Amino acid sequence: MVVKKKAVRDLIFPPSRQVNLLLFNLADFKIAVIILTLYIVNCFHIMNKAEDHILVVFGATGDLAFRKIAPALYYMKLYGNLPENFELIGIGRKNLNTVDFRKRMREGIISFSEEKELKYDVIEALLRHFIYIQSDLVSPEDYRSLKLMIEQLNVERKMNGNCIFYFAVPPGKFIDITNHLSEAGLTVESDGFRRFVYEKPFGYDLASCRELNNTLHSILSEKQIYRIDHYLGKETVQNLLVTRFSNGLFEPLWNRNYIHHVEVTAAESIGVENRGGFYDSSGALRDMVQNHLLHMVGLTAMEPPSSLQPDAIGNEILKVFQSLQVIKEEEVPEYVVRGQYTASVVRGESLPGYRQEPGVNPDSRTETFVAIKFFINNWRWGGVPFYMRTGKKLPARVTEIVIHFKPTPHFLFHIDDMDKSVNQLILRIQPDEGIVLKFSIKKPGTGFSVENVSMDFHYSDLEQARIPSAYERLLGDVMTGDKTLFARDDIVEAAWKFLEPINNAWATNPDIRIYGYPAGTWGPEKADELIGEGLTWRYPCKNIADEGLYCEL
Repeated sequence: MVVKKKAVRDLIFPPSRQVNLLLFNLADFKIAVIILTLYIVNCFHIMNKAEDHILVVFGATGDLAFRKIAPALYYMKLYGNLPENFELIGIGRKNLNTVDFRKRMREGIISFSEEKELKYDVIEALLRHFIYIQSDLVSPEDYRSLKLMIEQLNVERKMNGNCIFYFAVPPGKFIDITNHLSEAGLTVESDGFRRFVYEKPFGYDLASCRELNNTLHSILSEKQIYRIDHYLGKETVQNLLVTRFSNGLFEPLWNRNYIHHVEVTAAESIGVENRGGFYDSSGALRDMVQNHLLHMVGLTAMEPPSSLQPDAIGNEILKVFQSLQVIKEEEVPEYVVRGQYTASVVRGESLPGYRQEPGVNPDSRTETFVAIKFFINNWRWGGVPFYMRTGKKLPARVTEIVIHFKPTPHFLFHIDDMDKSVNQLILRIQPDEGIVLKFSIKKPGTGFSVENVSMDFHYSDLEQARIPSAYERLLGDVMTGDKTLFARDDIVEAAWKFLEPINNAWATNPDIRIYGYPAGTWGPEKADELIGEGLTWRYPCKNIADEGLYCEL
């Protein structure tokens, strides 16, 4: 078959939309084929939008739905990222009707949306598709009623049988609710997709994680399960992949030959607030390290994936976790520091200690701060120490990854503080999202005195750039069936396996100390000893380019 250039041109650009296409007269015909291919790929991307579906939220009257899910759905509606036919069924124990539920969700959208000027017509258009069911989540009859409602909505709204179940409930209820859904016939993908979203923590330890995985796999396939970690939905976490694998500048240096150590920090300025009872049974290791911090380590240390397919990226993260050097129980005091915030006064305001928080055991040994030194035993990272820390009631809310490069073999110039002469690449996850590269320059004047300067990029500098919230991005991915940013079963188990000796040591050895630190400080001084060599942690402030011991609270 003979294909003329004009035919290809008319296929890609209808005559009514043609512009200057001198390309087709001058260039090789292969260029037209490339453009046609891109056109087809673009059409496929457009077709990959979310299909019509019903979103069922268990725990719909809780804080997560109020603060995160409702505002995320509003922005998805505002920017056209919800399907044409969309219904939300909220299920909770509170004695509400649908009108009350819509009122509560409206308050959540107004209170926790990122913008002050909201489009109230969009809010009302969204809320018209919200329905509420009061249920204790125990009665089988309630699940049969839920099935009838879903079937009715499928017929009335033409949803094609598609349904997403979001578990915004404590992890202890995951299995019971999933079993009830299975018994009601709501887990089988016979007339559309069935997707199940489970919030962290996914298990309490390695044994409970494996039990949960095995139980869910007896009911669902792995492709139906979405283990959500909102940190992976942050634009700046995803930018780690782009920074590493799209810039030839960094990849040659991203290894043990040029990197001295890597530091990962996730600091929170708030305490446990009203979650004292829940937090006292988990602690910082389970709440933050097992999921958020280790996944950031995985993205930082992974090898280039063969593609951007979910399994290709997941395979490389799994290899990192499998290469983590085991911290033996007897080594825990040497490699791990845990702390707990104590009462203090900041700017005349009295801040309570952790043990004075509502719902917390007065003799609690639950950690609100943890710092870990560890190694990744592979060719790229052999011998390079990694440090991660997280804590509550620290001076600032900030999450970042810092790559500390090795100094020059022989430093010729004068600098007041040699510890600050090392080059750093700072990847700021939140707030003031961006990247900073620190390097040395000559001070103006005579001699060769040196000072450090920063070359920085801020997402806020991009004109009209909007960073979607993590839940907005992740909900959209669930709706389109994209599992790239969701934890796989073997990855979650590998993370728990690495932390198992630490949990066991803390549970069985009462001699392992828990260090107090005043609320509003950067944690126990003991944490500085992990780094050693005269170095300290970086003390970040809200502004990515500033650092120091004193930050605005």
